[in-house]
Amino acid sequence: MATTTLTTDTFEKTASGEGIVLVDFWASWCGPCRMFAPIYEESSVKHEDIVFGKVDTEAEQDLAERFDIRSIPTIMAIRDGVIVFAQPGALAAESLESLIEQVRALDMDDVRGRLAGKS
Repeated sequence: MATTTLTTDTFEKTASGEGIVLVDFWASWCGPCRMFAPIYEESSVKHEDIVFGKVDTEAEQDLAERFDIRSIPTIMAIRDGVIVFAQPGALAAESLESLIEQVRALDMDDVRGRLAGKS
């Protein structure tokens, strides 16, 4: 699967479903974003069961503001509609694979329980 462009109109539907969604917040003028793009694209081909979304922070300023994106690239991992990871900085291929493995291994009942306890 190739990457999917996410917009204000499509983000919620994509992110709220079952499964894993990775989101790359980026901009065309960002050097680290351009360096990370091929790594992200290659991973999207390798992991066809994961949605690999991309948010152009210039075109989708509302989304960047909503998630308080202050530095790009920022990678966000969402599983079963819950944001489980968000961190600025381009990842090496090995680090992205490690992130994917960790998100796959999460016990989502435990995650939801911890979130409910914080409310």
